[in-house]
Amino acid sequence: MWNDFKEFAFKGNIVDLAVAVVIGAAFGAIVTSFVENIITPLLGMIAGGIDFTSLSIQVGNTEVLYGNFIQSFIDFLIIAFAIFMAIRFLSKFKRKEEAVEEVVEELDAQEQLLIEIRDLLKEQNTNN
Repeated sequence: MWNDFKEFAFKGNIVDLAVAVVIGAAFGAIVTSFVENIITPLLGMIAGGIDFTSLSIQVGNTEVLYGNFIQSFIDFLIIAFAIFMAIRFLSKFKRKEEAVEEVVEELDAQEQLLIEIRDLLKEQNTNN
């Protein structure tokens, strides 16, 4: 049982997943701080100082804080956009990296002639 557990716990995928979770949490904290401390105050300033979190309505004896929901929704949109842009940037970087790796090996004239002869012989054998 111990060997099975070690095999499961220390597989490359599990360790990679653990690293991804930790990095994801750190990235989430950065994005949340960015939204709360930079974007939200700027949007509030642009919108004339509106503070969505203070919006509420009294329903009977209960106060419904719909402003918190609006603020959470705006935070979600900003965070989703930030993650989208980060992934898009990383994808472009990765594509450029792959393009560099895809160097086509050029053949000299003799190798090219041998390939053409081989292809012609294959063609003749299939036609006969």
